[in-house]
Amino acid sequence: MDLLIPSLGDIEEVEVIELCIAPGSSVSAGDTLIVIESDKASMDVPAEFDGVLESFAVQVGDRVAEGALIGVMTTDTSNAPGAPETSSSVEQRVDAVAAPELAQAVGATSNIEILVPDLGDIEEVEVIEVAVAVGDAIHFDSLLVVLESDKASMEVPAEQEGRVVDVAVGVGDRVASGAVIVTVEVSSAIAEPQQPEVVAATTVAAEPALANPASPQSVVDVAAAPRSTHSTIYAGPAVRRLARELGVSLDRVKGSGQRGRITKDDLKHHVKQQIAATPTPGSGIPEVPAVDFSRFGPVHEDAMTRMQQQVAVNMQRSWLNVPHVTQHDSADISDLEEFRQSLKAEASQRGIKLTPLAFIIRAVCYALAQMPKFNSSLHPDKQHLIVKDYINIGVATNTEEGLLVPVIREPNTKGLWQLSEDIADLAEKARNKKLALDDLAGGTFTVSSLGALGGTGFTPIVNAPEVAILGVGRLATQPVWDGSEFQPRQMLPLSLSYDHRVINGADGGEFMRLLTQLLADVRRLAL
Repeated sequence: MDLLIPSLGDIEEVEVIELCIAPGSSVSAGDTLIVIESDKASMDVPAEFDGVLESFAVQVGDRVAEGALIGVMTTDTSNAPGAPETSSSVEQRVDAVAAPELAQAVGATSNIEILVPDLGDIEEVEVIEVAVAVGDAIHFDSLLVVLESDKASMEVPAEQEGRVVDVAVGVGDRVASGAVIVTVEVSSAIAEPQQPEVVAATTVAAEPALANPASPQSVVDVAAAPRSTHSTIYAGPAVRRLARELGVSLDRVKGSGQRGRITKDDLKHHVKQQIAATPTPGSGIPEVPAVDFSRFGPVHEDAMTRMQQQVAVNMQRSWLNVPHVTQHDSADISDLEEFRQSLKAEASQRGIKLTPLAFIIRAVCYALAQMPKFNSSLHPDKQHLIVKDYINIGVATNTEEGLLVPVIREPNTKGLWQLSEDIADLAEKARNKKLALDDLAGGTFTVSSLGALGGTGFTPIVNAPEVAILGVGRLATQPVWDGSEFQPRQMLPLSLSYDHRVINGADGGEFMRLLTQLLADVRRLAL
């Protein structure tokens, strides 16, 4: 039975960072098969049933999407989900796995069938190209057929070396997962078959480049004209993402793979050539020069975690692409604090810690409903705003692995008790590395509360593609003039950073005015 990557929410790809089971091992339901990681968190992928792991279709370092094939297991049919395998399907699998070893043992040849790989939730695809004929010698990764759905086309490469003895499909045929493509004769010299890599390809005019390229290679490549107006580009998702990050049009890159498939090495080679061919002084950001600090005294190096490295990349990207403005204000939350303290006994009975953060998130939701521009994102065409009709608040959380931003779903529909529970649950998950990928996706606005460490204010970096973030400082008792004398009031520093392409100073000022009014008199939240 095929093992697939589970739902990833709105995350396109994750990296395989660990294979936890050796092929041939017995597996119980719940055992971790692999560990995957996005730029925000890692996640275990467990087995759903008992069985024996036959083989992995992924390796450490591979980038995979939702529904991608992880590997193949034989199952205990009493525990496996869905219908049991038929004897014919089992025989096909045994033939596919064992044929080379049997051939080597007896010095003979065996036939194996190569099948249409798992198509996820797509029922059928059309065969648009057959690249082999009966009698052709094929090698591992040789192109067999090209399949096409209503969204994209994909190549199906050979699983091993051999000679084609039968082609079971023709151009125009519609096939489903598991259908036979070709039958291949393998000899004793053939190694154990490997899982095919399915490479998506889309017919496009040109691969879009970054709207605001910041590197020399981006400037060079965007300035160059594409070599053709219509071409078929064969490249995997990881290569396409890297091309977008570098601002490179893939229709200008020469691929070295089967049928011109573009690899990461091809892309990097192209970028190096462009930089060498066209100097662009001043167009890139100069690097900080390296310094040998050991000249001045003893030093040692501490490795950054993968999460810390990714946070650094995300922060730099947001800072370079978003023109930041930060406005500061203070909210008088003396009455709020008095009300919160009066609820301490009830909170204790409920087993809940009621913090100012729950009130702040409630007030932010109210303000976002009144000023939806702060709950939007700038459209990639830079001519429209994508305004979300839902509210999800990210809460910046510091962990040993680095900064994480778990997301509270629809806090505008929840009361203070439920909000307090959600805040505590997500914080505990973050500290214990139990956050699911979906817990970190879908935020529309972020709150970064530094609590007792917050000081009098700071400049939080917008969590792009969001357009605003609220920084919360340290609560302090300060003298406030009431018109006749100074009164001790509990003042909370607030810092609002926003994308100045979307939000202007008047918008920021109005948002802060509304927010401080709500926090000063929480009764307004009921209006």
